[in-house]
Amino acid sequence: MSWILFTLLAAFSQSWRNAFQSRLSKEMNVTGVTLSRFLWASPLAAFYLLSLYIYQPVSLPIFTTYSYLFIVGASIMQIIATGLMVVLFKQKNFAIGAGLAKSEAPVAAFLGVLFFGTSLSLLGWVGVAVGAIAVFMLSCPDGIRSLSLKTALIGLACSTSFALTSLWIREASLTLDIPFPHRAAWVLLLVITLQTLVLVAYMLVKDRSTLKTMFTKPKLVIMTSITSFIGSLGWFSAMSLQTVPLVKTLGQVEVFFTMLISLFWLKERIKRKDILALILIAIAAVLVMWQ
Repeated sequence: MSWILFTLLAAFSQSWRNAFQSRLSKEMNVTGVTLSRFLWASPLAAFYLLSLYIYQPVSLPIFTTYSYLFIVGASIMQIIATGLMVVLFKQKNFAIGAGLAKSEAPVAAFLGVLFFGTSLSLLGWVGVAVGAIAVFMLSCPDGIRSLSLKTALIGLACSTSFALTSLWIREASLTLDIPFPHRAAWVLLLVITLQTLVLVAYMLVKDRSTLKTMFTKPKLVIMTSITSFIGSLGWFSAMSLQTVPLVKTLGQVEVFFTMLISLFWLKERIKRKDILALILIAIAAVLVMWQ
């Protein structure tokens, strides 16, 4: 049951990472906030992998064509997903943006069943439906007449991107011929390193001013990278051990951490309807877990 502990660690760390990114989004553009997730995470991932080999030496992995395709695909898709989530934070408050992004779980279930051989029982599909209703409620804070199609579409695109990232990360890990946790650590290092190189190269060409700002005001950037690394370590490890829909539905406990951070750290108000929607997302997670 190690995957449960890894998932809980990931959910807790990700809720803080989202909070730091929400703060950063008020000071930097989307690209800068997105890079903050990866900038200092690569050295941590390298240190973690090295520590594993010192503690338990194993052979080096053999990467196949599928390994590289899944790693590159997951890297690019996670950059897109993170950028879309920052856009959500700019449109709505932190808790609501995070709630919309958490519709990743039902999307992962649909995509997993359609393309990755995942199976869900009737109870599992009921959980998916409850999650969809919750996301609809988050998109309509003042009733159905206030439905923002733009926000709903951004939320759907964000959750779909995160779902594809998770599914491809698991597939990449399964292609490696070494034991856990080494295979998860290799995928973690390669994905984060590729993401960092892509974003830094882009900003050197297009947005050097924001890149300089990230080094002159490093506190929030460093905290974002650290919590992102811990969260990614948890997600990558859990998804190497268990299917993505189960991991992501259990990971919905993040919504409770999100509400607490939003109330007590970011000092944002949460409406009763928003709290109900977040609770429904958690119920959806339980239903899918019980399938």
